[in-house]
Amino acid sequence: MINAIKNLFGFGPKVDYANLVKQGAIILDVRSKGEYQAGHIKGSINISVDTLNNNLSKLKKDKPIITCCASGMRSASAKSILKSNGFKEVHNGGGWNSLQNKMR
Repeated sequence: MINAIKNLFGFGPKVDYANLVKQGAIILDVRSKGEYQAGHIKGSINISVDTLNNNLSKLKKDKPIITCCASGMRSASAKSILKSNGFKEVHNGGGWNSLQNKMR
């Protein structure tokens, strides 16, 4: 149970985010449009977590997805939404700023 919670919030096994992106992973920023416009990871896609269910068709189920937001809470919710809709490989990247640093 504890491991499931750790994995949900991105505290599970270390993930090589830079390598995932090199292999074609999608970075999904689930903050609001205004937050995204104030700063984001280059090449990321912005779909706010509250509209994610209505925009699942914009994402490919056969590609890894890395979710991010401001702190990691909304990205954890987004990961859960994606997994429950059949997306196989979804990683919670946490806050977009720290994710950006992890990819360097």
